[in-house]
Amino acid sequence: MSGSQISEWMGAVIILLASIMGLVSALGLIRMPDVYTRSHSATKSSTLAVMLALLGAFIYFWAHEGIISVRLLLGIVFVFMTAPVAGHLICRAAYRSGVPLSKQSGEDALKDVITPKNTGGEK
Repeated sequence: MSGSQISEWMGAVIILLASIMGLVSALGLIRMPDVYTRSHSATKSSTLAVMLALLGAFIYFWAHEGIISVRLLLGIVFVFMTAPVAGHLICRAAYRSGVPLSKQSGEDALKDVITPKNTGGEK
C-alpha cells in the first residue's frame, strides 16, 4: 500500500466515524427527555459528526486528488464556531419562554437568575 492509499483509507474511516456519530446524535434526540438535554445531545455529537465528515473529505481529496480544499477547512471552522452557539441560543430561548425541565433533571440552576416569561397571554 502506498502512502496515498493509506491516507484515502484514513479519510474513509473518519467519514465512517462521522456517520456513527450522526447515528448517536439521532439516538440522543429520540432518547432524551426534554428540549435542554436533546439540544445538548444533538449539538455535541452532530457537531463532531459534521466536523469528522468534512475532515475525512479533506483528507481523502488531499490524498487522492492532491487538492487542499480551503472550502472544507472553512466549513470545519464555521461549524465549530456556530453549532454550539446555536444550541446555546435554542436552550436559552426555550428557558426564557417557560419550557419546563424534565422531572429527571437535578436542579434548576438558573431559577434565581433568570425568570421565565409567562407565555399564557397575560401581561
